Parts: sequence; C-alpha cells; structure tokens
Amino acid sequence: MSHPWMPASPCGDGCVSRDSDRAGMFRVGLRYARLTATMSVLPVLPAAGVLPVRWRRRVQRGYARAMLRALGLRLSVRDERGPDPAETGRGVLAVAGHVSWLDVLALSAVEPGDFVARADLLGWPLLGWVAHRMRVLPIDRDRLRDLPGVVDEAAERLRTGTRVVVFPEGTTWCGRAYGRLRPALFQSAIDAGAVVAPIGLHYLRPDGRTETGVCFVGEQSLVATLRRIVRLREVRIEVRLVPVQEPGDDRRELAARCERLLRGGEIDDLVARMLPMPTPLAS
Repeated sequence: MSHPWMPASPCGDGCVSRDSDRAGMFRVGLRYARLTATMSVLPVLPAAGVLPVRWRRRVQRGYARAMLRALGLRLSVRDERGPDPAETGRGVLAVAGHVSWLDVLALSAVEPGDFVARADLLGWPLLGWVAHRMRVLPIDRDRLRDLPGVVDEAAERLRTGTRVVVFPEGTTWCGRAYGRLRPALFQSAIDAGAVVAPIGLHYLRPDGRTETGVCFVGEQSLVATLRRIVRLREVRIEVRLVPVQEPGDDRRELAARCERLLRGGEIDDLVARMLPMPTPLAS
C-alpha cells in the first residue's frame, strides 16, 4: 500500500522522443544477435561471487560494457573527480539520478558496486536470480517501515569498504525532468563515515540533445523499453564523475549538496548544448 512519502514521477509515455533516428533492419538484427549471445552468459555470472572483490568488480564492469555494446550504446566518461575514492579503503556511497534500467549497466560499466534496487527486481525471471546472487540490496518503497533496515544494511556494507550505489530519486524520470534526491539513504554514509560520490548520467543524441527514448517511465514494460532502445540509431551515455563529498552529520544538507552539484552541472550542460557553435574568427 502506498504512503504520502511514496516517490512519484509525472513522466510517462508523452515524454518519450517521437523524432529519434531509427537504426536500419540489419543493425537492429545484429544487435539482437549480440544481445542474445551476451545474455547467454548471464547464468554463470553469480559464480564471480567467489572471487576477490577486485576481480568480482572487473567481471561486473566487463559484462556491463558488453551489454551496452550489444545494445548499440556508446559510453563516455567525464572525470571531474580524479583518483577513485575506493582506493583509500573507505566505503563509497555512489548516488545518481534515475532514468532507466540502463542506469545500472552504465554505472556498472564505470564504477561497479552493490546496488540498492527495487525489491520486485528479485522476482523477475533470470535477472532476479542473478540480482540476488550479485548482492543487490532490495528496497520496497511501498513499505516505509522497512527503510531503516535498508539504511542499516547499506551502512554495514560501507563500513567494510564496499561501494554501494543508490538512486535517491526513488523512481525513474525521463532525463529532461528530475526529481529531488531524497535524504533517507544518505544516512548510511553518515553512519558509516563513508564518502559520497555523486554521478551524473546523460543519454544523448549525436547532436548533444537529450534522448528520452531510453527512459523507463509510466506503465511501460521492460520488454517494450528494450525493443525501443535497440531500434535507436545512435545513443551516447555520458557519465559525469563529480568530486566526492564528505558526509557531514546532516543527511538533508548532504542530499541538497549533492543535488546542487549534479543539477548545476546538468543545467550548465543543457545551456551549452542549446547555444550555437561559435563562428571562427577570420585570420
């Protein structure tokens, strides 16, 4: 049963791009073939759980990149942060906006970690079985009373030096509009003394405009979204690594600080993409 604090998004089918360039039949067929081959490896991925953390993360990163390539998506990284904060031995709470189930692949391809994900994911065919064995931390937004337990479990993993990845908006948006970063899960970083790593995610067309054809909003199904993504001609996923933040002692202030860092950069990017290219000066 829902509650007054249940995250909600106004985004729906009307947000999905109608003018996206479409891939040709040959390219779409090739993507499906690559996707089938890559998915065939999925059942053996949980075996990586017996590996040391460093090797387990390499497997997670490599598989995510293979999935993105199979879907025809390009990945680029803007590193404004420098050295990986996980190398200090401290836990890292990575926070990002939420547009699509592709977000998990994009973040895993750059900075793998233990994801806090919707609880019903564990009930999905095959993917749920893999998620359970890959240490996904489930959260049921309908059950508010369970939230403190999720925060405690995330804090416990952070104390061991693990990277935990969360989507504080609590639900998906289209990429042109955004939700607030809700503060609850930021408490885990405060409790564990972990650093917080804000990460910006943008799905872009070749001309730099936002591509909403990848979003997973409204009443859309996973299969319908997958079919739409495979048919898009060219999409670039831009991952922006923002300087890490010390947790402080106020989760609301911490959430607001990370939101300013992410949204400020995203607004600057949007303005830059809307401006015409400068005309070269005559020599």
